[in-house]
Amino acid sequence: MNCPFIMSKYAGSFTGDQMTNTTENARDLLESLMDEYISRKGNELILLRRGVITKEKFMADAGEYILSRFGGDESLGDELTKEFEEYIFGYSILTPLIDDPEISDIRVTAHDSIRVKRNGQRVESGVSFSSEKEYLRFIDHIAARNRVSVSNLSAIQRFTDSASHPAFILRFTVCMPIVNTYDEPYLCIRKVPRSFPLLKDLVDKGMLDEKSAMILTLRFRMGSTLICGGNSSGKTTLLNALKETIPDDTAVMIVQQADELTTMFHPDMMFLHSVPTSAESMASYDLEHISIAGLTMDVDFFIVGEIKGAEALYILNAACTGQICAGTIHSTSAMRAPDKLVDYAMYESRYSRNELMRMMDCFKTLIFMKDFKVANVYACKGWNEERRELDYERIL
Repeated sequence: MNCPFIMSKYAGSFTGDQMTNTTENARDLLESLMDEYISRKGNELILLRRGVITKEKFMADAGEYILSRFGGDESLGDELTKEFEEYIFGYSILTPLIDDPEISDIRVTAHDSIRVKRNGQRVESGVSFSSEKEYLRFIDHIAARNRVSVSNLSAIQRFTDSASHPAFILRFTVCMPIVNTYDEPYLCIRKVPRSFPLLKDLVDKGMLDEKSAMILTLRFRMGSTLICGGNSSGKTTLLNALKETIPDDTAVMIVQQADELTTMFHPDMMFLHSVPTSAESMASYDLEHISIAGLTMDVDFFIVGEIKGAEALYILNAACTGQICAGTIHSTSAMRAPDKLVDYAMYESRYSRNELMRMMDCFKTLIFMKDFKVANVYACKGWNEERRELDYERIL
């Protein structure tokens, strides 16, 4: 928590034993306030998280409460109210890292070990939580505000905050100590820019050249496309840009685990995302369920943000029944991507591996990404019965 008012004149503002040391810093002061507020006014936090009361109502009541605790010291009360609001509605000491456009990922492996990926390089963040207690309370807080339960019964949670930041959608993964080797939670945050680059921007950035962009645009509209590569290779970035080239008279359905794919222009795109079990509801909807639902909605173009489970079978069936499809998948090479998709499809399929591989010839374009560049592109020429494998021709 970045408190700007570490001044001895505020010593003694709390009553009783809360503020006996005149050297107590602002972070300790705010922590004391948070502990006190949660213990006495915790019900208001619950009502806020459930949407029963508004942010404005909550902060008006909190401001009055905070001011009353300092005997009318408006200067201190106003500063603490600002910090309190940042804690409740922001992300505490991580807020500057989230605001920084050069940072794409934040990794917290302990209260005093926070690293970031800045412009593709992993470096120290320069910030830390003051204690394990503060870090644990922060984990509980962000889980609660995103309506997710973290406990020994739900020790690994993934969730998305698509509302709190104007520039980024935040994708969280939390692993609690019961599954960790060490005694503190792990927290990873992926920042997905709301204003994603279009295809012409990716040409300017050197991801691909103009000729390649033209070829991929035509192939993307004419037949199903599979984009593969490793972590942070640019798969989703390219898919986001290519889908903006789909004609306006095409009905598009996009299913994804996290809200990474959005649209800036297209008038007929529907977006569904998976829903994990939460503290407030045992209902859950994975990509398999929402893929099945999506295929009943009169769709011309079907997109799965990241294929990594049984939803592979449904996108493969959709491609084989005439819908144009697209998706991303993790793979170490282009030629391994079809095998990976078939492996996932076999989770729920009664088809044999050979039957599924034959169905893969519906994916006419295979794009391999590496180091945020289009490394190579292959066109599927069909199933070779003699060799019992797919034939591919490299076109870029």
